[in-house]
Amino acid sequence: MTDATSTRRLVLAAGLAAAVGGPVLAAPKPPAPVLTAEEQALVDKATAYIQTLGSAKGRFVQTDARGTQTQGTFYLQRPGKARFAYDGPAGLLVVSNGSSVNIFDSRLKTFESYPLSRTPLNLLLAREVRLDRGVVITGVRKLADGFTITAVDAKRQTLGRIALNFSNAPALTGWTVTDVKGGETRVRLVDFENTAGLDPKLFVLTDPRRRVGKP
Repeated sequence: MTDATSTRRLVLAAGLAAAVGGPVLAAPKPPAPVLTAEEQALVDKATAYIQTLGSAKGRFVQTDARGTQTQGTFYLQRPGKARFAYDGPAGLLVVSNGSSVNIFDSRLKTFESYPLSRTPLNLLLAREVRLDRGVVITGVRKLADGFTITAVDAKRQTLGRIALNFSNAPALTGWTVTDVKGGETRVRLVDFENTAGLDPKLFVLTDPRRRVGKP
């Protein structure tokens, strides 16, 4: 499988990463803009919200760069864990177990694993959320019903950028991942519900192609 194919699948998998690749693809590190007091207040508001977010579940609607929509069910459990189960016929299951993001494509019968640290999802699942450390905030935009914070990985482990969307409450409403070629994958969270007691098995995904007793 080519790197390009792997990258595309990871982008489509709930928009979890803008790209995975070597330094040859890296774009220059953008300068960090000076935030106004109002913009910094929104960043602080979002940081405090994410830090207090524990477990949640709901539905998501994803739109890729071609305008194709897919949807499914998501589960989040901070720190580190998430599950995105796509409705058929997409055939994708994306699970973060706290250290890696595993992706199983039931249609193509493929299984891939990436470090959680290489995906923008790490911004939401880190034990200590610090939007002023490890990422560069490239923009803060106030909307009528909320605000958007755009960031890139300061270490360039993740290529591209992610825009996190929040309501005024605040509450996380979704995100948009833009890859290095400008393609956008938008994820909108619906029926977002804070919950408790999620089954730990939701966040375990091993390669289902491997038979018991086989290497």
